[in-house]
Amino acid sequence: MEVELTADQRAFARHAVESGRLHREEDAVQEALALWEERERRHVEFRATIDAARASLARGEGREITAESMRQLSAEVKEHGRARLIAELAHTE
Repeated sequence: MEVELTADQRAFARHAVESGRLHREEDAVQEALALWEERERRHVEFRATIDAARASLARGEGREITAESMRQLSAEVKEHGRARLIAELAHTE
């Protein structure tokens, strides 16, 4: 496969090689593809999470989001954090 880069992309890759960050300009393309692949994988995982959440809501699961439910959730998270901290402190003593 041949890939044609813009002048700016070539300069960017060349600079990475000259600065020692990469060994070859081709490594820049490989790194870019690896990052793209990772981004696409995270995107698929995110969409799956959204789909699972929608299915959960369709089954009647979940919480209604109101100011009061957010205060309650916040209190639960704080309490969980405090309990965890106490457990960790007790474990280190």
